[in-house]
Amino acid sequence: MRIATFNMESLDGPPRGRVSLESRIKALRPQLTRLRADVLCLQEVNGQLDEDGGRRGLGALDAVLAGTPYAAYHRAATRSPTGRGVRDRHNLVTLSRYPIVASDEVWNHLVEPPLFRAATSNPPMDGPQPVQWDRPFLYTDLDLGQGRKLVVVNVHLRAPRAAFVPGQKRDSHTWETMPGWAEGFFLATIKAAGQALEVRTFLDRLFDLDEDALVCVTGDFNSTDHEAPVRIIMGDEEDTGCGDFAPRMLTAAERGLPESQRFSVIHRGRPHMADHILLSPQLMGWLVRVECHNEALHDEVGSPAAVTGAPESYHAPVVAELEPGA
Repeated sequence: MRIATFNMESLDGPPRGRVSLESRIKALRPQLTRLRADVLCLQEVNGQLDEDGGRRGLGALDAVLAGTPYAAYHRAATRSPTGRGVRDRHNLVTLSRYPIVASDEVWNHLVEPPLFRAATSNPPMDGPQPVQWDRPFLYTDLDLGQGRKLVVVNVHLRAPRAAFVPGQKRDSHTWETMPGWAEGFFLATIKAAGQALEVRTFLDRLFDLDEDALVCVTGDFNSTDHEAPVRIIMGDEEDTGCGDFAPRMLTAAERGLPESQRFSVIHRGRPHMADHILLSPQLMGWLVRVECHNEALHDEVGSPAAVTGAPESYHAPVVAELEPGA
């Protein structure tokens, strides 16, 4: 069984796509084929309006998957709060060769938005305002047969970029004041850590029912395994200080790679692992090998400035190959 994660870099069709859909298909389809995934978790898949303009579907993704085995896979995706299909931007999509017996998204359902009053807001806020996460996480229960269930959690955590503060931006890229930027960055860390806390809360509810649960949390974490969001989800015993929690601890599968190969993003010349496959202890017992397809990866900051119309993703796909045990 091969589980893979891949950030599709705002996959979209015309007129919003940053390059033509045909160019993106030529770049992305071979990468997806190479994965040979039984379970494929995708991030940043945009939705397109249907001909009537009433619902959004995943037409661009369907075009990329056409002619591949993934086109026939079972599918789960995040939905628009309006009830009219998928979300406009950055949907999570999970494709599975195995039947999906249950699926849902969790967005501030288990952790209430914390209240915060931005000191630099202009005009001043009347009082503390709820800080909602940017997006939900998507979970699916997969039927592996022989009475086995695999829980897959597909995540896309907040990037470490300052969040909006009223009256503190000159334009989309330029901040008005240093204190405003700092407060925005603080809010971004709250959002990312909050998403991670909600995932961890979900996991602990699963483990309350079955500490031997087969669980995989995967996706774009926008942080390394040494940073707070990933550490919150993993729950390493060196952080908790309690060996009794070992059955609830997740392990990053990519730690099996040589450090020189352990990167899924290059940011301003610095390679780091932002995309992860985290496995529960029982699932770690099935792990055979890990792959990170980063051979042709380009810098996510430098390349867009130097190359016009690049069709690829600036994230490398990550794959974990598992062999179910007895």
